[in-house]
Amino acid sequence: MDTMVRMKKRTHSALWAKAFQRSLATLTRRSVRVGQKVARRAIQTSVERLKPPPGDGDWIAGAAFGLQGGRRFRLYRPPDMQNGEHLPLMVMLHGCGQDARSFATSTRMNRVAARERFFVLYPEQDRLANAQGCWNWFDTEGGRAEGEAALIMKAIDQVSGMYPVDATRIAVAGLSAGASMAALLVTHHPERFQALVMHSGIPPGTAHSGMSALGAMRGRRATRPLPATQLSMASAWPPLLVIHGEADPIVSVNNGRAAVRIWADAAGAQAGPTRHVQRGKRYPMAVTDFQRRGRKVATLVEVAQLGHAWSGGAAGQPFSDGKGPDASRMVWAFAARQFRGRVCASPRPC
Repeated sequence: MDTMVRMKKRTHSALWAKAFQRSLATLTRRSVRVGQKVARRAIQTSVERLKPPPGDGDWIAGAAFGLQGGRRFRLYRPPDMQNGEHLPLMVMLHGCGQDARSFATSTRMNRVAARERFFVLYPEQDRLANAQGCWNWFDTEGGRAEGEAALIMKAIDQVSGMYPVDATRIAVAGLSAGASMAALLVTHHPERFQALVMHSGIPPGTAHSGMSALGAMRGRRATRPLPATQLSMASAWPPLLVIHGEADPIVSVNNGRAAVRIWADAAGAQAGPTRHVQRGKRYPMAVTDFQRRGRKVATLVEVAQLGHAWSGGAAGQPFSDGKGPDASRMVWAFAARQFRGRVCASPRPC
């Protein structure tokens, strides 16, 4: 009897061991398959990031380094550059959840640059610096905002030294967090830029930390008046174009209105009559210019029905709405007006 019991136990143990081994083998195979899928997705994502956006021209990789670390960037160079040709530079700062390639694909700014002949610089936020890929424009107390601004200026200096960039014709534009970082760049280095474009962003002086930035996004924080020390610098600020969707659920349109008000108040400019414009079947927009003695200081473009997305961007891309008026064309047209009459800093043809 004892012998039979022992045999049954051994049989059960053997069956259990085999079942365990089969389960372990199955789990191992599944884990390997899942790991392979994750690895393939990671490789595909990396390959996609390295691929140039659609269109002609060169997509050049680079990196800028400073005391604050380093940031990657991409530079678009239009095709058929001529010897001795010096071109303007448009700096494009992406929003949260984007990188250089996705922003270039969404805005299709390279297509405009190929036609109109200018370089486009796309600095890229590091996910270790912000998990969502947002520029830390708000962290003025912790110093990250100024540190990232310094790295972007390093990137501008680097491409200006390595490529035939006309340093007298540089503009900066951004979306969302990129728009707020663009404004920070201009207020700290007004002499370096001839135009600023804020698309769906928050103006300087509205937030100083992550928590205050969330309140500012919802329009719950008033923008502080400029201190007297900054008012004297504000007279040197370049003209501002603000584009903002009236249906933006992420960043309140009140932020766009506050941004143009800062620029207008600093320059003593007054608002002119609002024009209502609609091109074809695209969303209509309300356009208001702020002028002082015939000089246009700021322009506010409020786009009806537009949410938190690049107006007129590529259809099917995140943070992009193809039904809006073409923001990329507006950005270049605005910058080109500021560039007119500028004297090229290079001894060679511009």
